[in-house]
Amino acid sequence: MQSNEALIESMIAHGVLRTPEIIEAFRSVDRRLFIPEDFRDFIYSDRPLPIGNEQTISQPSTVAFMLELLEPKRGEKILDIGSGSGWTTSLLCHIVGKEGSVLGLERVDTLVALGRKHLSQFGFGEQCRIEKAQNILGKPGEVFDKILVSASAEHFPEQLLSQLKPGGILVIPVKNDIIKVQKRDEKSYLKEVYHGFRFVPLIHEEVE
Repeated sequence: MQSNEALIESMIAHGVLRTPEIIEAFRSVDRRLFIPEDFRDFIYSDRPLPIGNEQTISQPSTVAFMLELLEPKRGEKILDIGSGSGWTTSLLCHIVGKEGSVLGLERVDTLVALGRKHLSQFGFGEQCRIEKAQNILGKPGEVFDKILVSASAEHFPEQLLSQLKPGGILVIPVKNDIIKVQKRDEKSYLKEVYHGFRFVPLIHEEVE
């Protein structure tokens, strides 16, 4: 595929991309703005690509699938763990708009700088930012409407559930599965599991 629109139309045709607000985000936040120069021939290929430090920018259809599970909406407060190139953070910022906020967390210093540079292209404002991840998963002490994790955990991190508002949604890869958790209240959750994916791992220190 040689254009962003062709990639989007392919994902729509395959039923991966459905929600108008997410489709519009893919149109406005072009993947080419996040791809290293060495991989320009593969900008619109539906495949992950290296971005340095043994990290990747995820396969577009996987990003679309996870965002559809996350159900982001205008005005929401969203946490994006493993922001990498800044692409998912930027997509989410476009969706939540000025009424919402997105915090991207990234553990690799060079990728924090890269993600911030990419994010700055869009003029989203201070409500959208990327920070260096600490040696604990997420942002303890804060709660979010939605949490997206873009790197694979070895075990499901229960501590993230306390950072999710009642009614909120968490989408996270665990090993080779994608798990969606809807928080009904402080003691009740609905979990869905989707098999057959591959992600870079979360580092051990982040999930202690």
